[in-house]
Amino acid sequence: MKQQLILLFFISILVPATVSAQQKADTIKTKESYGIRVGVDLSKPLISFLDDDTKGLELVGDVRILRNYYAAVELGYEDKISKEDYINFTTKGTYIKAGVNYNAYKNWVGMTNEIYVGMRYGFSLFNQALNSYTPNVKGTYFIPVEMQPNTEFKDLSAHWAELVFGMKAETLKNLYLGFSFSFKKMISTKEPENFKNLYVPGFNSVYLNNTGFGMNYTLSYLIPIVKKEK
Repeated sequence: MKQQLILLFFISILVPATVSAQQKADTIKTKESYGIRVGVDLSKPLISFLDDDTKGLELVGDVRILRNYYAAVELGYEDKISKEDYINFTTKGTYIKAGVNYNAYKNWVGMTNEIYVGMRYGFSLFNQALNSYTPNVKGTYFIPVEMQPNTEFKDLSAHWAELVFGMKAETLKNLYLGFSFSFKKMISTKEPENFKNLYVPGFNSVYLNNTGFGMNYTLSYLIPIVKKEK
């Protein structure tokens, strides 16, 4: 009986104390940074260094507009020589991709990491140069005999949509490493007569069903502008 009374006594003390502590914890308000994050795709300079046929640079940025939503943009330039079975050509141009990311990762207090899904609209302006080809090859790469090597096609363009999956992790204060994978679908493209755009800057290789894939590895820095209560 005494043990039961002692147990009830401690419960009567601990329960209100626990509830009070929880209420105090709930009233503590944390603040999260909202700002502009800018960076670079690390894979582009690395590939440019390792592959003499490829040169490129991509700058990335995003702005936190709501708690879990970010407006995102990528700007880039590519100069690439493509070597297929029957054709050798050079693609040179610029591109921009813009859209929004939704962060599905629930951070602990003080963390701002991301595991996100996003959408992009992409647009590219570029030139193609036919370096060499094997004539009279039937199929996808057919090029008329009358088309001469070293022919350049200017003022080409492409529009596409992307579905993006990615993540960003804060490694040092306001410094983030990131990775993303994208599935692309061509909306429309301006092509020269008798020559298919097999590669588009920002879109990468164009497959038979007008789809493509992409990856990037980013290093970016957050410039805090305001802090809002969580």
